[in-house]
Amino acid sequence: MLHGGYQSVLEARSREEFRGEVIRFAQGLGFESVSATAVQDQSVGHAVFESVDNIRPDYLEHFEDVGNWRVDPVAQHCKRSSMPIVWDQSTYTTAGLGQLWESQAHYGYHTGICLALHMPEGRHFILGVDRAQSLHDEGGDVTRLVADLQLFAVCAQEAAWRLLMPSHFSAQSLNAHLTPRELECLRWTMEGKTAWEVGTILSISERTAVLHINNAMRKLDCSSKHQAVLKALRLGLIR
Repeated sequence: MLHGGYQSVLEARSREEFRGEVIRFAQGLGFESVSATAVQDQSVGHAVFESVDNIRPDYLEHFEDVGNWRVDPVAQHCKRSSMPIVWDQSTYTTAGLGQLWESQAHYGYHTGICLALHMPEGRHFILGVDRAQSLHDEGGDVTRLVADLQLFAVCAQEAAWRLLMPSHFSAQSLNAHLTPRELECLRWTMEGKTAWEVGTILSISERTAVLHINNAMRKLDCSSKHQAVLKALRLGLIR
Protein backbone atom coordinates (compact mmCIF):
# COMPACT_ATOMS: atom_id res chain seq x y z
CA MET A 1 0.00 0.00 0.00
CA LEU A 2 1.04 3.58 -0.65
CA HIS A 3 0.97 6.06 2.21
CA GLY A 4 1.03 9.81 2.83
CA GLY A 5 2.39 12.04 0.12
CA TYR A 6 2.84 9.18 -2.35
CA GLN A 7 -0.87 8.35 -2.42
CA SER A 8 -1.89 12.02 -2.28
CA VAL A 9 0.10 13.08 -5.34
CA LEU A 10 -1.08 10.00 -7.25
CA GLU A 11 -4.69 11.01 -6.58
CA ALA A 12 -4.32 14.77 -7.28
CA ARG A 13 -7.32 16.06 -9.23
CA SER A 14 -6.03 19.36 -10.65
CA ARG A 15 -2.82 21.09 -11.64
CA GLU A 16 -2.88 23.24 -8.51
CA GLU A 17 -3.57 20.28 -6.25
CA PHE A 18 -0.70 18.42 -7.90
CA ARG A 19 1.58 21.42 -7.41
CA GLY A 20 0.57 21.65 -3.75
CA GLU A 21 1.35 17.97 -3.13
CA VAL A 22 4.76 18.27 -4.82
CA ILE A 23 5.68 21.32 -2.73
CA ARG A 24 4.36 19.76 0.48
CA PHE A 25 6.39 16.60 -0.03
CA ALA A 26 9.62 18.46 -0.85
CA GLN A 27 9.30 20.77 2.13
CA GLY A 28 8.53 17.79 4.36
CA LEU A 29 11.96 16.44 3.38
CA GLY A 30 13.61 19.74 4.25
CA PHE A 31 13.88 21.40 0.83
CA GLU A 32 12.57 24.92 0.31
CA SER A 33 12.31 24.75 -3.48
CA VAL A 34 11.09 22.13 -5.93
CA SER A 35 10.28 21.76 -9.61
CA ALA A 36 8.53 18.87 -11.37
CA THR A 37 8.64 18.82 -15.16
CA ALA A 38 7.01 16.55 -17.74
CA VAL A 39 8.79 16.53 -21.11
CA GLN A 40 7.46 15.11 -24.36
CA ASP A 41 9.89 14.88 -27.28
CA GLN A 42 8.19 16.05 -30.49
CA SER A 43 11.05 15.81 -32.97
CA VAL A 44 14.83 16.01 -33.00
CA GLY A 45 15.78 19.09 -30.97
CA HIS A 46 12.18 19.98 -30.11
CA ALA A 47 10.21 19.05 -27.00
CA VAL A 48 7.15 20.23 -25.07
CA PHE A 49 7.66 21.10 -21.38
CA GLU A 50 5.05 21.43 -18.65
CA SER A 51 6.16 22.27 -15.09
CA VAL A 52 4.94 23.01 -11.62
CA ASP A 53 7.27 24.63 -9.09
CA ASN A 54 7.67 27.19 -6.33
CA ILE A 55 10.70 28.95 -7.84
CA ARG A 56 11.34 32.41 -6.38
CA PRO A 57 10.01 35.10 -8.76
CA ASP A 58 13.35 36.95 -8.71
CA TYR A 59 15.14 33.74 -9.75
CA LEU A 60 12.67 32.69 -12.45
CA GLU A 61 14.48 34.38 -15.35
CA HIS A 62 17.70 32.57 -14.44
CA PHE A 63 15.85 29.25 -13.96
CA GLU A 64 14.15 29.45 -17.36
CA ASP A 65 17.30 30.48 -19.27
CA VAL A 66 17.78 27.70 -21.84
CA GLY A 67 21.39 28.76 -22.23
CA ASN A 68 22.03 27.77 -18.62
CA TRP A 69 20.37 24.37 -19.11
CA ARG A 70 22.75 23.57 -21.96
CA VAL A 71 25.80 23.85 -19.72
CA ASP A 72 24.40 23.19 -16.24
CA PRO A 73 26.05 19.95 -15.01
CA VAL A 74 22.93 18.86 -13.10
CA ALA A 75 20.65 19.35 -16.11
CA GLN A 76 23.13 17.59 -18.39
CA HIS A 77 23.42 14.65 -16.00
CA CYS A 78 19.63 14.23 -15.89
CA LYS A 79 19.42 14.46 -19.67
CA ARG A 80 21.73 11.45 -20.01
CA SER A 81 20.99 9.33 -16.93
CA SER A 82 18.21 8.03 -14.71
CA MET A 83 20.55 7.91 -11.71
CA PRO A 84 19.76 10.64 -9.15
CA ILE A 85 22.41 13.30 -8.63
CA VAL A 86 23.14 14.93 -5.27
CA TRP A 87 24.75 18.25 -6.15
CA ASP A 88 26.51 21.10 -4.37
CA GLN A 89 29.15 23.73 -5.13
CA SER A 90 31.77 21.09 -6.01
CA THR A 91 29.51 19.74 -8.79
CA TYR A 92 29.83 23.10 -10.56
CA THR A 93 33.45 23.92 -9.75
CA THR A 94 34.55 20.48 -11.00
CA ALA A 95 32.82 21.29 -14.30
CA GLY A 96 34.51 24.70 -14.41
CA LEU A 97 31.20 26.43 -13.78
CA GLY A 98 31.73 27.89 -10.32
CA GLN A 99 30.32 31.22 -11.44
CA LEU A 100 27.06 29.58 -12.44
CA TRP A 101 26.74 28.12 -8.93
CA GLU A 102 27.55 31.53 -7.41
CA SER A 103 24.74 33.16 -9.38
CA GLN A 104 22.12 30.65 -8.17
CA ALA A 105 23.49 30.45 -4.62
CA HIS A 106 22.72 34.16 -4.33
CA TYR A 107 19.04 33.16 -4.41
CA GLY A 108 19.41 30.30 -1.92
CA TYR A 109 20.05 27.42 -4.34
CA HIS A 110 23.15 25.96 -2.67
CA THR A 111 22.59 22.22 -2.88
CA GLY A 112 19.95 19.70 -3.85
CA ILE A 113 18.91 16.42 -5.42
CA CYS A 114 17.69 15.95 -8.97
CA LEU A 115 16.53 12.89 -10.87
CA ALA A 116 14.96 12.02 -14.19
CA LEU A 117 12.70 9.19 -15.34
CA HIS A 118 13.15 8.38 -19.03
CA MET A 119 10.19 6.48 -20.44
CA PRO A 120 9.12 5.04 -23.81
CA GLU A 121 8.02 7.21 -26.72
CA GLY A 122 10.17 10.19 -25.78
CA ARG A 123 8.60 10.93 -22.42
CA HIS A 124 10.66 12.22 -19.50
CA PHE A 125 9.90 13.38 -15.97
CA ILE A 126 12.35 15.50 -13.98
CA LEU A 127 12.09 16.18 -10.25
CA GLY A 128 14.50 18.54 -8.51
CA VAL A 129 14.62 19.77 -4.91
CA ASP A 130 16.91 22.55 -3.63
CA ARG A 131 17.87 24.19 -0.35
CA ALA A 132 20.25 26.74 1.15
CA GLN A 133 21.63 24.39 3.85
CA SER A 134 24.25 21.73 3.18
CA LEU A 135 23.28 18.06 3.14
CA HIS A 136 25.02 15.92 5.76
CA ASP A 137 24.93 12.18 5.21
CA GLU A 138 24.74 11.15 8.86
CA GLY A 139 23.50 7.61 9.33
CA GLY A 140 22.49 7.34 5.68
CA ASP A 141 20.22 10.40 5.71
CA VAL A 142 20.98 11.35 2.10
CA THR A 143 20.44 7.79 0.91
CA ARG A 144 16.99 7.80 2.51
CA LEU A 145 16.16 11.19 0.97
CA VAL A 146 17.11 9.93 -2.49
CA ALA A 147 15.03 6.77 -2.03
CA ASP A 148 12.01 8.82 -0.90
CA LEU A 149 12.34 11.12 -3.91
CA GLN A 150 12.67 8.21 -6.32
CA LEU A 151 9.45 6.61 -5.10
CA PHE A 152 7.68 9.96 -5.06
CA ALA A 153 8.85 10.67 -8.63
CA VAL A 154 7.31 7.41 -9.86
CA CYS A 155 3.97 8.43 -8.33
CA ALA A 156 4.23 12.08 -9.39
CA GLN A 157 5.01 11.33 -13.02
CA GLU A 158 1.76 9.36 -13.30
CA ALA A 159 -0.20 12.39 -12.09
CA ALA A 160 1.90 14.76 -14.21
CA TRP A 161 0.90 13.11 -17.49
CA ARG A 162 -2.74 13.02 -16.46
CA LEU A 163 -2.88 16.65 -15.30
CA LEU A 164 -0.17 18.50 -17.23
CA MET A 165 -0.44 16.68 -20.56
CA PRO A 166 -3.95 15.15 -20.56
CA SER A 167 -4.18 14.54 -24.34
CA HIS A 168 -1.13 12.28 -24.24
CA PHE A 169 -2.40 10.55 -21.10
CA SER A 170 -5.75 9.77 -22.73
CA ALA A 171 -4.05 8.19 -25.71
CA GLN A 172 -2.04 5.90 -23.40
CA SER A 173 -5.05 4.84 -21.34
CA LEU A 174 -6.99 3.64 -24.38
CA ASN A 175 -4.28 1.07 -25.12
CA ALA A 176 -4.18 -0.54 -21.66
CA HIS A 177 -5.81 -3.92 -22.43
CA LEU A 178 -4.19 -6.46 -20.10
CA THR A 179 -4.91 -10.19 -20.01
CA PRO A 180 -6.08 -11.83 -16.76
CA ARG A 181 -2.68 -13.49 -16.37
CA GLU A 182 -0.83 -10.17 -16.83
CA LEU A 183 -3.07 -8.61 -14.19
CA GLU A 184 -2.41 -11.50 -11.80
CA CYS A 185 1.34 -11.03 -12.22
CA LEU A 186 1.01 -7.30 -11.50
CA ARG A 187 -1.11 -7.98 -8.40
CA TRP A 188 1.54 -10.27 -6.93
CA THR A 189 4.29 -7.83 -7.95
CA MET A 190 2.38 -5.18 -6.00
CA GLU A 191 2.68 -7.47 -2.97
CA GLY A 192 6.47 -7.41 -3.34
CA LYS A 193 6.87 -10.83 -4.94
CA THR A 194 9.78 -11.53 -7.29
CA ALA A 195 9.21 -13.04 -10.75
CA TRP A 196 10.32 -16.42 -9.39
CA GLU A 197 7.81 -16.18 -6.52
CA VAL A 198 5.04 -15.05 -8.89
CA GLY A 199 5.78 -18.05 -11.10
CA THR A 200 5.63 -20.43 -8.14
CA ILE A 201 2.32 -18.97 -6.91
CA LEU A 202 0.72 -19.14 -10.38
CA SER A 203 2.29 -22.50 -11.31
CA ILE A 204 4.16 -21.04 -14.27
CA SER A 205 7.87 -20.69 -14.97
CA GLU A 206 9.84 -17.66 -13.84
CA ARG A 207 10.51 -16.89 -17.52
CA THR A 208 6.77 -16.88 -18.28
CA ALA A 209 6.09 -14.62 -15.29
CA VAL A 210 8.74 -12.19 -16.57
CA LEU A 211 7.12 -12.31 -20.02
CA HIS A 212 3.70 -11.42 -18.60
CA ILE A 213 5.14 -8.57 -16.53
CA ASN A 214 7.07 -7.22 -19.54
CA ASN A 215 3.93 -7.39 -21.68
CA ALA A 216 2.02 -5.45 -19.01
CA MET A 217 4.78 -2.83 -18.90
CA ARG A 218 4.65 -2.46 -22.69
CA LYS A 219 0.85 -2.17 -22.81
CA LEU A 220 0.86 0.38 -19.98
CA ASP A 221 3.74 2.28 -21.62
CA CYS A 222 5.96 1.99 -18.55
CA SER A 223 9.70 1.47 -18.21
CA SER A 224 9.63 -0.53 -14.94
CA LYS A 225 7.36 -3.02 -13.22
CA HIS A 226 6.86 -0.60 -10.32
CA GLN A 227 5.56 2.09 -12.67
CA ALA A 228 3.30 -0.51 -14.27
CA VAL A 229 1.83 -1.47 -10.89
CA LEU A 230 1.14 2.18 -10.02
CA LYS A 231 -0.48 2.87 -13.37
CA ALA A 232 -2.62 -0.25 -13.15
CA LEU A 233 -3.76 0.86 -9.68
CA ARG A 234 -4.61 4.33 -10.91
CA LEU A 235 -6.55 2.98 -13.92
CA GLY A 236 -8.48 0.64 -11.63
CA LEU A 237 -7.11 -2.47 -13.34
CA ILE A 238 -5.91 -3.93 -10.03
CA ARG A 239 -6.81 -3.21 -6.42
